[in-house]
Amino acid sequence: MPRPRPEGRNATSLEAHLGAECAMSRILPGLLLLFLLSGPAMAVPHWGAAKSSPAGTPPAALRPGEWVWGGDAKDMGPMAVVVSLTEQRAYVYRNGLLIGVSSISSGKPGYATPTGVFTILQKDKDHRSNVYNNAPMPYQQRLTWEGVALHAGGLPGYPESHGCIHLPTEFARLLFESSHLGMVVVIAKDRASPSDLVHPLVTSPIDPATGALAVMPPLGPGTQYRWEPEKSPQGPLSMVLSTIDRRLVVLRNGIEIGRAQVEFRDGAPPAGTHAYQVASTDPGGLPTWRRIGIPGHEREAGEILPADQVKRVSLPPQFTAQVLPLLQPGVVLLLTDLHLLAESTGPSLQLINADPPDL
Repeated sequence: MPRPRPEGRNATSLEAHLGAECAMSRILPGLLLLFLLSGPAMAVPHWGAAKSSPAGTPPAALRPGEWVWGGDAKDMGPMAVVVSLTEQRAYVYRNGLLIGVSSISSGKPGYATPTGVFTILQKDKDHRSNVYNNAPMPYQQRLTWEGVALHAGGLPGYPESHGCIHLPTEFARLLFESSHLGMVVVIAKDRASPSDLVHPLVTSPIDPATGALAVMPPLGPGTQYRWEPEKSPQGPLSMVLSTIDRRLVVLRNGIEIGRAQVEFRDGAPPAGTHAYQVASTDPGGLPTWRRIGIPGHEREAGEILPADQVKRVSLPPQFTAQVLPLLQPGVVLLLTDLHLLAESTGPSLQLINADPPDL
């Protein structure tokens, strides 16, 4: 039955009101649907810890979503990444030194993340999935054109992605800003890759230019040092000293060119992980070391390492003579109680000459 027409002077306004109500009844469901689709779905969540764990945190001690980023500078040398699907961790190296490590989540059953050597093909800070409901994939770094990439994502502590490698958001941002197109990424797992790739250590197990395995053998019995500068004739220099293994490794352009036994005078070596940079050299070529403020040791930034601390380090004199001329301002030394050696090579040996030139 038709609705009676309103009468009186308010008839027109009442009709308009009823008409507006009918219009809104048709519009509101559409607006609500649009809100549901564009509101929460468009929001980009933040995954993982907001800040780095202290430098020197053992990778195995990182819980899901935790990570370490010790700092970076692109002029320090080439960058490379090793992803261990077995460990569910990613290791970032700059000039052969470990500068970052993070928990990850890789492909779940049916969507396995492939292993092998890859390079960054494309970078997209605000990428969204073309396949999975426009899902946010912040700081995406594409590894294959079939959909495998590094990006920020969920980190439940086990493989749960559709093939990509999920990283904590802040770690993904730092890596995105430091990396470049063409950077090598090696993905490894047990029974498909060498153990040195599945369980990486403080120095990079790969050639940063090719991704090929580049692990150097340990020093042989009775051998105090090895010096092979021809393996990488040019490029930035970095060094890492493991206090637990009593070894110093020298890297140039991401390739190891030397290693030596180390002893410490006057007591035990320093504890923890610390970073130093050559600030200057004196007329005799001896460097002055400045502390770098890495996570957990931020207050050390800019401090000059006392000379008596430098003199505690004892190296074979022939090795020191080769290294000293290369220690120009900017060279970085990482001192850590993490392992350089995959397994023990036996008790440390006392050096024949305990008084070489100081580093």
